[in-house]
Amino acid sequence: MAGIYIYCENAGTAAELVGFAQKSGKSANIIVFDEKTAAEVAGSGAQKVFLFMGESPLVENYAKAVAAFLQTEGAELFAVGVSDRGRDIAARVAGYLGCAMISDVSEVQLDAGKLTTTRMLYGGAVSLSEVSEGLAVVTIPAGKFEAAATGCAEIVKVQAEADLRVALLETACAVKNSVDLSAADKIVCIGLGVDKKEDLKMVEDLAQAIGAEIGCTRTIAEERRWLPSYIGISGVSVKPSLYVSLGVSGQVQHVVGIRDSKIIVAINNNEKAPIFQAADYGIVGDLYEIAPLLAQEVKKG
Repeated sequence: MAGIYIYCENAGTAAELVGFAQKSGKSANIIVFDEKTAAEVAGSGAQKVFLFMGESPLVENYAKAVAAFLQTEGAELFAVGVSDRGRDIAARVAGYLGCAMISDVSEVQLDAGKLTTTRMLYGGAVSLSEVSEGLAVVTIPAGKFEAAATGCAEIVKVQAEADLRVALLETACAVKNSVDLSAADKIVCIGLGVDKKEDLKMVEDLAQAIGAEIGCTRTIAEERRWLPSYIGISGVSVKPSLYVSLGVSGQVQHVVGIRDSKIIVAINNNEKAPIFQAADYGIVGDLYEIAPLLAQEVKKG
């Protein structure tokens, strides 16, 4: 069954990748490895959901089986949602297939067996376009395509042979203290212009007023350690309807992570800050005066 085959770990990403397949005029089928995920992605608009079943609980142990399955099905493309596990299985499958693999693409088109992709290099300073023919593997970050309309896909169970050379010895729950910024509709992002951690209360007031989540730049997360994750090319890429930056200079590594935002509002006391080049609306001024006033006006409205 020719078409695009998809691996992802949640229904939201599944719907986006199915949307890409449908936009390309191709059938979309999803590969999963547990019944819960199969049930979740069945409503994503795909034609079929293939549930791989075998002896191992580790997804990556089925890479060889997935590669053989894609060849048998006559797949035209294996599209993988970006995640740690997604990147792992994508690389393994491409290795078994001996085919091209393109990572973290920002644009992708499949037409008449020819795959054209675009991805960013060198911190977003360079846009690289590549063309390949035949079956290929691509990893695609969330937020790049419009989600497909809902549907009810048939779930087909596939008995698969797992590579048992790697075994799961122990599991432990990961402690997560942060929200998923990639799924946030509105974001208030802080940079080095915010002087003290105590000033986060002011930021929280503005975020609460507009119904936004709080993000930050890399320096805030990794050096000051105020927040657990940051927005940027090596962090989280976001696509909110509204992005408000407070004291963010706007280096290219950060701007690449926010470029898909619908509306970008920048507040900075340096009129030459690069963030204003990316902003739809800019305010040159003291964020300590402007942020409370914005929160006050929003609450009034």
